[in-house]
Amino acid sequence: MTNYLIDTHAHIDMLEGMEGAIKNAFDNNVKKIIVPCAYPKDVEKIYEIAQRHDNVFGLLGVHPSEAQDWEDSLINKIKEYAKNPKIVGIGEIGLDYYWDKSFNDIQKDVFIKQIKLANELNLPICIHDREAHKDTFDILKEHNKNSTVVMHCFSGSVEFARECIKEGWYLALGGVVTFKNAVKMKEVAKDIPLDRLLLETDCPYLTPVPFRGKENQPAYVSYVAEEIAKIREIPVEKIAEITSQNAEKVYNI
Repeated sequence: MTNYLIDTHAHIDMLEGMEGAIKNAFDNNVKKIIVPCAYPKDVEKIYEIAQRHDNVFGLLGVHPSEAQDWEDSLINKIKEYAKNPKIVGIGEIGLDYYWDKSFNDIQKDVFIKQIKLANELNLPICIHDREAHKDTFDILKEHNKNSTVVMHCFSGSVEFARECIKEGWYLALGGVVTFKNAVKMKEVAKDIPLDRLLLETDCPYLTPVPFRGKENQPAYVSYVAEEIAKIREIPVEKIAEITSQNAEKVYNI
């Protein structure tokens, strides 16, 4: 029986004390950590972090907010690194219309290139979708052929969640579900089939209650699990077991 937790999305490279945070996670029953890449310049760094640490795995890709820094030469670089079993997916990729809508077309173009790369490598894709639900959904429907889809830090409605589930995608929930005013996320947490649920922290961001305002870290994924267990009125051990099995299946870890 799997009672440990997996943090499927942790920017540990951005933490003040990365080594301490990894140790703290492992000491607190978080047995595996997946680290996404955001910036083109960090592809090598994420690869090396995954190489250096047991049970730490990497995703390689370029975040939509950094799409203007994309260069096609990254495709071959990522292909080379992805030969290593510690690189388990392409991410985080997608669309972000929250900060700056002036380069949406570039974001879409870079998103499609990275979906095609993941398809070629037969790797799952970790999706960043902020205030871009329709375009994200439509692009995935049109261009994704064979990659498992993880909607990281899911922020849509129950209705949108159901549309994603219909497509066979996974939804990852993080610290937001612990916030008192996060009514929509609590509804999603209650509604989603457990076999489509993943847990994450998105550290150092979105720190769960009771640590809001402080730096987030992978050990805190336990608070996400506890909140979802409370919402669904089931034992937290069941949440740990099923979400860890899901993560191991999706990312082959």
